[in-house]
Amino acid sequence: MITDPEGTVLALFAAFCRIGACFMLMPGLGSFRIPSQIRLFVAIAASMALLPLMWQSIYPATRGVTVGYLGIVLSEVLIGSVIGLVARFYGLALQFAGSTISMMIGFNTAPSMGIDEQEAQTELSSLIGFTGLLILFLMDFHHILIEALAFSYVLMPVGSSFDPQLALVTLSDTLSASFTTMLRLVSPFVIYGLIFNLSVGMVNKLAPQIPVYFISLPFILTGGLFLLFFGSGDFFRQYADGFLPVFDGR
Repeated sequence: MITDPEGTVLALFAAFCRIGACFMLMPGLGSFRIPSQIRLFVAIAASMALLPLMWQSIYPATRGVTVGYLGIVLSEVLIGSVIGLVARFYGLALQFAGSTISMMIGFNTAPSMGIDEQEAQTELSSLIGFTGLLILFLMDFHHILIEALAFSYVLMPVGSSFDPQLALVTLSDTLSASFTTMLRLVSPFVIYGLIFNLSVGMVNKLAPQIPVYFISLPFILTGGLFLLFFGSGDFFRQYADGFLPVFDGR
């Protein structure tokens, strides 16, 4: 039986602020293709599920608070946004890797609407980004995100002030680690593109009257697609294995 309905509602809303802000920015669920009502109901359901587990961390900080409750709400939204951005940066890094692969193998088609983002992307970049997101969900990365939200109440309890320096350091470290991981994944395609274009340039110097670029385009595209086909298993395996170290900051 609920003995303090007002305190319970305030505690639930405080939990919703952190969890809802995270779900709003996380990859997949934070996509514009997911209706806002579904995102709202999922965030409310997750908040109601985690509130009993985090009751001793949330309820005492919100009980009897009047003026300072707005500060708690703002701090909770910022903390949840940082956690969601850490996961989103890793998802956006794969789209950057897809654009790099498209450029290096000559798959320079006209950009179109992305699958999970509003920004224009090539078909290959959209395919790689959506496949990577699907693999992360299949490997229960959303469980890791919910676990991080639960652990954040120990590291950053309700009522504590938001540390912008810690948030900026966390986000910058995530960008650095994500870029390093994506650079390792796309390195075979970068090497392939550099070697092929260097060879084509040397041939063009030997026979400048032949339009070598237009003749070589089908060959670099075919070789790049074969490289992606045979290396896609290791590519997405390393991408999925790199999520947890990047997310945990290890």
